[in-house]
Amino acid sequence: MKISHHAKVLAASCAAIVLAVSGLSACGNAQDASDSDGSISYWLWDANQKPSYEKCAAAFEHQHPDLRVTITQYGWDDYWSNITNAFVAGTAPDVFTNHLARYPEFIEQEQLVQLDEHMTIRSDDFQEGLADLWIGPDGHNYGMPKDFDTTGVFYNVDKLEEAGITREQVQNLTWNPDDGGELEQVAARLSVDKNGRHGDEPGFDKNNVSVYGLALGFGSGNAVGQTQYAALAGSLGWRNTDVNPWGNRYNFDDERFQSTIAWERKMIEKGYLPTIEGTKGQSTADVFAAKKIAMVTEGSWLTNQFFGYDGINVGLAPNPIGPEGKRSSMYNGLGDSIWSGSKNIANAVAWVEFLGSEECQTLVGEDAVVFPASPAGTEKAIESWKAKGIDVSPFTMHIDDGTAFLYPITNDISKIDAIMASALDAVLMGKQKVSSLNAANDEINAILAESASRKS
Repeated sequence: MKISHHAKVLAASCAAIVLAVSGLSACGNAQDASDSDGSISYWLWDANQKPSYEKCAAAFEHQHPDLRVTITQYGWDDYWSNITNAFVAGTAPDVFTNHLARYPEFIEQEQLVQLDEHMTIRSDDFQEGLADLWIGPDGHNYGMPKDFDTTGVFYNVDKLEEAGITREQVQNLTWNPDDGGELEQVAARLSVDKNGRHGDEPGFDKNNVSVYGLALGFGSGNAVGQTQYAALAGSLGWRNTDVNPWGNRYNFDDERFQSTIAWERKMIEKGYLPTIEGTKGQSTADVFAAKKIAMVTEGSWLTNQFFGYDGINVGLAPNPIGPEGKRSSMYNGLGDSIWSGSKNIANAVAWVEFLGSEECQTLVGEDAVVFPASPAGTEKAIESWKAKGIDVSPFTMHIDDGTAFLYPITNDISKIDAIMASALDAVLMGKQKVSSLNAANDEINAILAESASRKS
């Protein structure tokens, strides 16, 4: 998941939450208590989910009065640098929230406990495919499914009404890479220049746009493209890799992918999509809140943020319907992992088992921040959002209809992301032709082949 989840928090801040009375300082090292007295250190990055896991920890401690959980939360960027440094220093947490993009590297570094050696993780206990994502190339499981996310289209209801577009229209938009279908038509109508002309009107000034009709996330999307290109290219039947997880090659030379990127470039040139340069370092949600975007494809993890802005009437629509008559969404799932250097493996195992239990998953679902991985937790989240007046079916329909495809997992993702981000930036900025992605794809697949040869 990329997840939301990512407001910056200084690593030096006192983020630890001690969930039982102890003599430990909340500003101390989360591992200090793990050498004795039944303490379990647990790290996560999403401040919005911290209260949910406080509730899980309280329930866990009630069942295990000799154990206590210390939760530490860092912002997204600080989180990963702190994890990496803690591995080296030998001070990493017993248990931590893990990401599919990170865990292949952690397996190579032998930083993760093989969970199946200590517990049984049943695929049927979770939404389809989530448990399989955490099975490494060696056949061992390295993560307890935690939650999942899909994507949808947030839109400004008032902007739609001003442009004469109904909510019903955006619920069933079609798309194709040739003329853009109804998605492009609506994006054109919603785009407004500084003189008040719409994108489908004569004289529209594409170089001076005050409101863009559509945004596909922000940035080019690197090798994953969850909120950028995945839903559109996925609706054509394209997938990032040949198999998943642990694919042997990427498919960025596929015509279906390249036609999607070529269409995005045309949309930028027409002034219906913001430029890559113009969105660097910005948050889609915040720009949407500033009323500079009418519609934006984003992840379910941002639901509360989008619906939480004052003065913005927000709606949520499904991803558009592709030429094959189906919608599509990438499907990402976080997991909880145990550090191999933990001095508290038995206690950590007990906590991870509880994190994956229906009891904890339902407690998390009650807070309606994310979709828990278990069906019961998912249903509880749906009910809680409904109680807030938010219909999240545009996200969950991909699970119900089988139109979600899994986040790509391969080795060397950091190198691959860097190559693809640079290549996509060049195309979307108009500096390279879309065919230049063939060379990037060859370079990426050469890295995968080299990695495979090292392991053989």
